[in-house]
Amino acid sequence: MPKRSEHRRRGKNRLDDDDIEWLDTTAPEDLDGPPSGDRWSTWDLSTPSERGPQPHPGWLVTELAAVDTELGVLKTGKEADVHLISRGVPDTDRVCLLAAKRYRSAEHRLFHRDAGYLEGRGVRDSRISRAMSSRSRFGKEMIAGQWANAEFAALCRLWSLGVPVPYPVQIVGTEILEEFVGSPDGFAAPRLAAVSEGLAELWEQLVDAMVVLAREGLAHGDLSPYNILVHEGRLVIIDLPQIVDVVAHPTGPEFLDRDARNVATWFTARGLAAADGESLAGLLRAEAGVG
Repeated sequence: MPKRSEHRRRGKNRLDDDDIEWLDTTAPEDLDGPPSGDRWSTWDLSTPSERGPQPHPGWLVTELAAVDTELGVLKTGKEADVHLISRGVPDTDRVCLLAAKRYRSAEHRLFHRDAGYLEGRGVRDSRISRAMSSRSRFGKEMIAGQWANAEFAALCRLWSLGVPVPYPVQIVGTEILEEFVGSPDGFAAPRLAAVSEGLAELWEQLVDAMVVLAREGLAHGDLSPYNILVHEGRLVIIDLPQIVDVVAHPTGPEFLDRDARNVATWFTARGLAAADGESLAGLLRAEAGVG
């Protein structure tokens, strides 16, 4: 496999007395760019602590010769957009699909929910704390970094606990790369909100996942049928930047209650009598030890 440095473009540079062959003056290519695709794999740009839990799954392409190719946008949001990326080694069958969650730039970002969620997260540097509170450009950049790092850390922690979340591949700045949940040809799994079959089994899976979270003293913080995917009968929870420590947060138990009621109301409206928001909220509080 050629090394990155071997992909450099070579122009003519021979000069003699009787003939001159001019250097190639066509538009130069990126001397360090990949032979195909949009960029080299960013795997080596992340430190070990910025990569997902080991052992890394077999489907994940970690070779340094791999190339990332942008395939389109999966989802747009107020704080971040999610893109579909193919990461593969050219001229081999080593390829995987990844979801790249990219938090928006300071000019376009709208962190409309951050005040309540950030209340339980301390920032030691008073200058940064003031900037975040005033929502200055610098403050928004700090908030973006905090959200991205919080989500990546949550994904790593929950994956290790066995909670159904996408495998967190790596984080580079404010871009999180994670397992793509969908078909091999790039069709994303539907959200729970679009599913009408197998609801009893999905409810049981969801309760089990929420109980594991509560035992760890955590709440999703914004759980709804729109940030839960269903892939081949398996429930997958996504969008975790606002995950809440229900013990440290001054109103932590309220996040448990809200998550429970949000999902139970949806299941109840579709005829699932077992979905009782009040009972689930009580169970989660008990598991979290917050009464």
